[in-house]
Amino acid sequence: MPAPALNLAALPRIPAHLRPPVDPRELRPRIVHFGLGAFHRAHQARYTENAAYRSGEPWGIAAVAPRSAGTAAGLRAQDCLYSLTELRPADTVTRVSGALVEALAMRPDAARLDTLLTAPDVSVLTLTITEKGYHRRPDTGALDTSAPAVAADLAADSTAALTTVIGRIAAGLAARMRAGGAPVSVVSCDNMAANGAALGRAVRDFVAAAPWPDRQAVLDWMAGSVTFPSTIVDRIVPAATDADRQAAEAALGVRDALPVVGEPYRQWVLEDAFAGPRPPWQLDGALFVPDVVPYQLTKLRLLNGSHSALAHLGSAAGLATIADTLATDWGERLVRGLCAEVAPTLPAGGPDPAAYAGDLVERFRNPGVRHLLRQIGSDGSLKIPERWLDALRTLRAASAATPVLELALAAWANATRPAPGGGQLFGTTDPAAEALGRCWPEGTDAEDTVRRLLRVLGAADLADDPGLVTAVAARLPALRAGRVEL
Repeated sequence: MPAPALNLAALPRIPAHLRPPVDPRELRPRIVHFGLGAFHRAHQARYTENAAYRSGEPWGIAAVAPRSAGTAAGLRAQDCLYSLTELRPADTVTRVSGALVEALAMRPDAARLDTLLTAPDVSVLTLTITEKGYHRRPDTGALDTSAPAVAADLAADSTAALTTVIGRIAAGLAARMRAGGAPVSVVSCDNMAANGAALGRAVRDFVAAAPWPDRQAVLDWMAGSVTFPSTIVDRIVPAATDADRQAAEAALGVRDALPVVGEPYRQWVLEDAFAGPRPPWQLDGALFVPDVVPYQLTKLRLLNGSHSALAHLGSAAGLATIADTLATDWGERLVRGLCAEVAPTLPAGGPDPAAYAGDLVERFRNPGVRHLLRQIGSDGSLKIPERWLDALRTLRAASAATPVLELALAAWANATRPAPGGGQLFGTTDPAAEALGRCWPEGTDAEDTVRRLLRVLGAADLADDPGLVTAVAARLPALRAGRVEL
């Protein structure tokens, strides 16, 4: 007989210690989150659920899927419950999470979202939409109002027609002002340097470009009633597999169609700059600090930087997961070497780089976390400018040696080669894949290709650095042969 589906009615069948720590029916939608993916459900939702339990405050999340109406429908079918499995090196622990109280699809559920975004009880908006969801211009960081999706949103005649999260938030804030203007904090949880400032600029740029007669009034109200705190989020959350679904069912005795898995480690550092009430996330270990920059750059350049390097090098070597790369003779040396090389670019006040590198090695080595290199290596044109290039500029300006970053950059370049059947060589995806592929015309020498690729990234200054270009190009033959020479 098949196991019953996970929902509120099935909770009594689940062992008490594996149920949500607080009854989901007692929570209220006080946070609206955009991005109904696995990371949010394994990270911010976990912090929020535990904060609600430990404080007795009814902080619940209305989660919004910008595109995937199917995910929202699947969660609604389960009364917004889902399982979260911690992938420990020796075993796993699965329990049910109940932090979500609503699951909405952004366009079909526009009317309900309109109500939530103007509700005084909703005092926090959060989002995990990845770098490309911000539609920023690579040269200035401003909102790209010429991007087709942004331009369409600026011309939209109703909130149900909006397709970008930036446009939806901007329209929601405008409606909030018109309804009375309760203060609200808008929190980016995406891996970008100064993510709060980046989000704030994108939203303000949208408002300034909108055809609304009161757009200046909206901007003036935002200046005093809306904040955009910067954050650092950290937890490795690989895509769930069929084996993960079967393991969750065995642990709980119910069938979960949308399970989430993640490593045991998690971290959340937030700028203490909230406009109104917020969950007491510190009760579950979150840090509120006046300046997140030391933590943010450490995470971006060491963790995310080494993650991207491992992904592209591992793909060249024919490997599949991060754990696979740490089982080689070069994986640990790569992580420690990159962290040591980049450490001089980090500001004071953050984690110790050497100790941080040691923690990364242990986390990446966890065989229970099957984090696919193809997943991490995707969207490289958006990721590596922040993860590698700023540090590379700083080091080269100081005449410091950069052999590990040069190797990593060569591995990324190698991965941009077009595959014979279309797409990128190792199955990664990238919004700039077509432009990157054109950098590999027949008969072009390696150095010219490297220069072309760097210009696609908006790094003309690095493309004009002959020493860097030569060093990166010299690494390509070994990588094309599947060798990682560190």
